[in-house]
Amino acid sequence: MKRGLKIFGIVALIGLTVYLAIPRNHYIVRALIHQLPNIDDYKIFENRTIAMGEPQPWKVSDKYNSINLSADQLAYFSAYNTVAYLVVKDTTLLSETYRGGYDKDSYSNSFSMSKSIVSLLIGCAIQDGLIKDINQPLSDFIPEYKEGERSKITLRNLLSMSSNLSWDESYSSLFSITTQAYYGNDVKRIVYNLHSLGEAGKYFDYRGSDPQLLALVIESVTSKSLSEYASEKLWIPLGAEHDALWNLDRKNGTEKASCCFNSNARDFARIGQLVLNGGKWNGKQLVPELYLKEATAPVAELIDKELNTPNRRYGYQWWYLNYKNYSIKYARGILGQYIFVIPELNAVIVRFGHKRSDVKIDGHPEDVYKYIDFGVDIIDRSSK
Repeated sequence: MKRGLKIFGIVALIGLTVYLAIPRNHYIVRALIHQLPNIDDYKIFENRTIAMGEPQPWKVSDKYNSINLSADQLAYFSAYNTVAYLVVKDTTLLSETYRGGYDKDSYSNSFSMSKSIVSLLIGCAIQDGLIKDINQPLSDFIPEYKEGERSKITLRNLLSMSSNLSWDESYSSLFSITTQAYYGNDVKRIVYNLHSLGEAGKYFDYRGSDPQLLALVIESVTSKSLSEYASEKLWIPLGAEHDALWNLDRKNGTEKASCCFNSNARDFARIGQLVLNGGKWNGKQLVPELYLKEATAPVAELIDKELNTPNRRYGYQWWYLNYKNYSIKYARGILGQYIFVIPELNAVIVRFGHKRSDVKIDGHPEDVYKYIDFGVDIIDRSSK
């Protein structure tokens, strides 16, 4: 019996060694070492720089940091390990709080907030005349998608997360495609080899494949890396005060577009302000106004697969929430990374941290409502 178990153990070890020796499975070792994603993961990946230009520092409100956070608010920050919380009101910096060793210059991974940035870059490519229409088929740009049911997928399907591709949005499984894309070294191979699960354009069903394919479209039409185009069309015009970083799948490789844009709270707030401005910055239209209006409103014809209701919460890689008569457009990441845009208050709120609530209300994490309430409270009290 013992001899049999010993032989089985040796065979299993050999099998595991052979399995891990396959290049596409190298991600498992990295995943086992680092385990769950972290906001500082830019330190463990190769990165490409999104270069800044001439910095445009935020104007500072004469009420800057004049409002003390309540004990309950600070306790909530602690409960979810908040590291940055910032409020911009009327294009001026009204309030910012940093904790846990982070400050205004600290980088944080935005995780899925990067999807919203990819959507803006699609808008920039439309502005540049490089994409004629979001109803164009993906196969116009990516030849690998010219056959079968996949050939019917359009850019609009990708933008609205309705491609119906075989992507498992699982963050807890070692063997999920999401884990492979995050820790792996060939994200193009992953998305090129997905198959269709049926008709596209029916269900909003959140998946990381869609923004990654959109990023490859941007590469195709611009002949530039995603980071180069982001620098040219967003980071330089917006006057970012620091270079940003986009994690790559390997050295000189491909940006992981469904996650992994790294910057600081002040510079991320510029993305929110751009949306608040209707795509304009310093009088120049960076993203088409009509596109942005569509992108930040729910795609009404889709069914929300998770909630089994008409889609009321997702546009083109941007989330939407109607709360307390505020029409809030927001970007979000898995550990509670948020950019909230509140047109009715002419305000932007940014939050970063290590955790978010597991509880959802109408498909939105419960902490979303809290951070909005905190920002509204700061704005209200500063106006008195």
